[in-house]
Parts: sequence; C-alpha cells; structure tokens
Amino acid sequence: MNTRAVKTVAAAVLLLGAVPACTDLTTYPQSEVSGGNIFNEPGAYRSFLAKLYAGLAVTGMRGEGGAGDGDVAGIDEGFSQYIRQWWQLQELPTDEAVIAWGDKDLPEMNSGEWGTANQFVQAMYYRVFFQVALANEFLRETSDEKLSERGESAEVRTEVAAYRAEARFLRALSYWHAIDLFGNVPFVLETDNLGANAPPQASRAQVFDFVVSELNAVRTELPAAGQNQYGRASQAAADMVLAKLYLNSAVYTGTARYADARQAVERVIATGRFQLDDQYQHVFLADNHTSPEIIFAVPFDGRNTRTYGGTTFLIHASVGGSMPAANYGIGGGWWGLRAKPELVGKFPGGAASADRRANIFYTDGQTLNITAVDKFNEGFTAPKYRNVTSAGVRGSDAGFADTDFPMFRLADAYLMYAEAVLRGGGGSASTALEYVNQIRRRAYGNASGDVTAAQLTLDFILDERARELFWEAHRRTDLVRYGRFTGGSYLWAFKGSRAAPGGMASPSHLNLYPIPTSDLATNPNLTQNPGY
Repeated sequence: MNTRAVKTVAAAVLLLGAVPACTDLTTYPQSEVSGGNIFNEPGAYRSFLAKLYAGLAVTGMRGEGGAGDGDVAGIDEGFSQYIRQWWQLQELPTDEAVIAWGDKDLPEMNSGEWGTANQFVQAMYYRVFFQVALANEFLRETSDEKLSERGESAEVRTEVAAYRAEARFLRALSYWHAIDLFGNVPFVLETDNLGANAPPQASRAQVFDFVVSELNAVRTELPAAGQNQYGRASQAAADMVLAKLYLNSAVYTGTARYADARQAVERVIATGRFQLDDQYQHVFLADNHTSPEIIFAVPFDGRNTRTYGGTTFLIHASVGGSMPAANYGIGGGWWGLRAKPELVGKFPGGAASADRRANIFYTDGQTLNITAVDKFNEGFTAPKYRNVTSAGVRGSDAGFADTDFPMFRLADAYLMYAEAVLRGGGGSASTALEYVNQIRRRAYGNASGDVTAAQLTLDFILDERARELFWEAHRRTDLVRYGRFTGGSYLWAFKGSRAAPGGMASPSHLNLYPIPTSDLATNPNLTQNPGY
C-alpha cells in the first residue's frame, strides 16, 4: 500500500474515513459506520449519489477549499481538485495556456517536461480513481442483494435504479478521462473480489470497450435531456461522452469510428433542448446555469461548494497586472494564467479581431509574446470565466466562484459533427457547414464570418475548436487526435522545453502521461507507459 490516502464519504453521515492507496480499487472504504446502518438514514442513497457528483467539484468533506479534510492526501488540497487538474493537463502543455507560478512540478506542465513523480499528474490520476472507487462502492451497496437484505420497498428500489444509472455514467466519465490521459490503467468494477488481489491493468482498448458498452447500456435509463436536475446526468450527457470516445477511437483503439461519433452528436442535437446562447460570454458567467447551450456542467457555488480549484482557480488565476479584479467578481487576482501567442494568432487580427470571442483577451500592460513563463505581464490574459452574472452582479462570494464549469455544450457538438463528416463518418456536408457558420455568426454578430464549403477543412476545424472552445479542457485531446501534440510539425511557445520560447519538437511518448511511480511501486500488475 502506498503512503497516499483518500477519504470517501458514504451518504448522509459523511463519516467514511481514510482509504490507503487511491488506486487500490478493491479495498473497502474504512468507516465507523457500515452499509448495514448508514442506509437506515432517510435519503441516504440520494446523499451518497450527491457525493459522487460533488467529487467533480469539491476537494474534501467540508467544501471549504484548502481548509483540510481533503479526499486526496499528499498534495495541497486546492491543487487536487478534479476540474483544476483535468484543465491543467489538457491546457498547459498545449498552444493555449501558460501559468506563471513556480510551484514544484508546475513549470514543467507548460512545456511537456513532466516526470513520473510529477505531483500534478499524480493528483489527476488519484482523483480519477477516487471517483471510480467511490462509484464502485455506491454500486456495491445498492445491488439487488443489498437492497433485499435491507428490506427496501419497491419505491426505494425504483429510485435507486435511477441513481445507479447516474453512478455508472459518472464512473464511465472518469474511466474515459483515465484512458485519455494515461492509456492502460487499473480496472476494477463493483463485482470484483474486494482485497483479494492488486488491481489488474487493462488495455486502453479494453477500457474503451467497457465504457462504450456501459454508456450504451445506461443511456436509456437516464432521464431525457432537460428532464433531470441541472448538473446531473442525462441521455444527452451520455451521448456527449460517447461522441468523445468515438471521435478519438482511432487514438484509443487503432480503429476509427467517425460514423458512431456523428450519430451520437446527432442524438444530442435532435433533442431540441439545446440552443447556442445568444451571448457567448454568458456561457462562462456566474449565472451560466441559465444558459440554453450547456449540456452537462459541474456546478460551483461560492457559499456551498467552495474550492480553490474549479472555476475559482480559472477566474482568480487569470487576473493580475492592471486588470481590475472587481470587474471579474473577485477580491483580487492570483497573477497566473495567460494565453500563449499561438492562441491569439488563431483570430484574424489577434486581440483586435472582428471575431468577438477575441474580446476576452486583456492586453493593457501585457505583451503578446512570452519569453519567460514566470513573468505575468508577458502574454495576453484570457479571463474567459468570470464571477459576475450577465447583469453585471458579483457572485455570492468574492473569494469563491458561482460560475459552473461547462464540460459539454452544444457548440462542441456542432464542431464534432462537422469533423466526423469531414473524416468520412457520413452525414450531411451542408448541415456541417451550417452548424459551423451558426457558431461563427454568433462570434461575428452577422454572416461576415461565414466560411464556404471549400474552406471547411479538417485544419479549419482544429483552429475553430481553438477559437470557440479555448480554455475548456479539450485542447490536448484535440491535438493528439490530429497528430500535432508531439513531434515538430506544429510548434508553439515552450513546446518541448522551458528554454525554447519558440518551441521545439517533442517526443511522441508525451501523448500519454506516466503512471505515477508510487502506484508502480505498490502494484506489480502495472506497467509504465513507453518512454518513461
């Protein structure tokens, strides 16, 4: 057992204690209470499910940011937050973002120079498998056998069946993140013999097949789009994860499945429940829960789900220099995140582009180019997320954000449809063009930004994804899919080396992050990814 620990919470009492070894997924969570008595509490099943969702947002049991009681031990609690780490691993090594801070192992994330003991890579790995372990425990405690032992009523059984579908969705979501980032990973389900053996390592393709099968199995058990509580899983959310899996299937399994990707997003679009928001910026404001565009979000609340990760991190870390912090709904900036110049260059005219998405860049006192990552005034800032409402009212707290993180939204579905069509996945070329131009008409305010069928190429889609979805934790996956995350065909600032402001070719093994050395040391079934 390694020296890292996680803590899990089982339902209403919030008392489950330390679980050694995050990826010891066959170990029961240790507790002063048991499944035999905790579920006597009214609403316990719903409370346990709420903890599964909360695992994407908060870092521990108190919901007080870095105040202690973190789920993942051995790292600053704020650093361990799920969305913060997913975002950093997806954005910092790409052409979109850079961070100024010199915390141990963080500068290496800007340039792809991480090692096998990098604490930020480890934090994401452990956070993913904490979620998997928690979901497994929920499913274990809600089996037909367990419900019969407790004499649960038919009404409770119906309720729990719906909750189980959501738990399976959340487990599938984290397993997708696992194979996207780490490739071959530990793989355990709720039916495995607890504590008998170290977790086996499954291939990326095996976990892919499981997640696809699982999502297809539960999607019809989930509520239809718009029929579940905001922030909870729906059939559309499941289809978005399926679309991501299918679009990247050639990377994950060696076999392309673009037609399946197209069909998944077609189902989302066909619901008619989602529309492009009239105001692009609204999707990233403190009242974005009212946006008609968001398909699945991780909700944050400045009073009740406090964390130094999530959108609190994205907002505070993007503010510094001459930026008036109050305009972004916060008490002060953290002087950290800026846009790499290659992102700004994706917009015709740069920050002065007629494309209104470029209005997000803040240039006063900032230089476009970056010669050193630790100089905040080098690089335009990109305060895309803001703790103010569309009416200009500050969120409920100046220290912690009310802004939800939009994990999936309709514009992404439109762009995935277009890419799948261009990659030979069938569908309608004219529909693909119309979807892309709808996005661009919002960006330009009129049809001046429309592109023609001849201009709608795969290269254009990759650039348009940068313009539309920048800083939304898609970029690394996109660049890997296009074969440009590593190698020398496409360079950006600090690619491959902190000493190379213009970038340099990087080795292909960086397409995957390493399995943490701490897990390799404790689990003989694990094999490190090539190149590490």
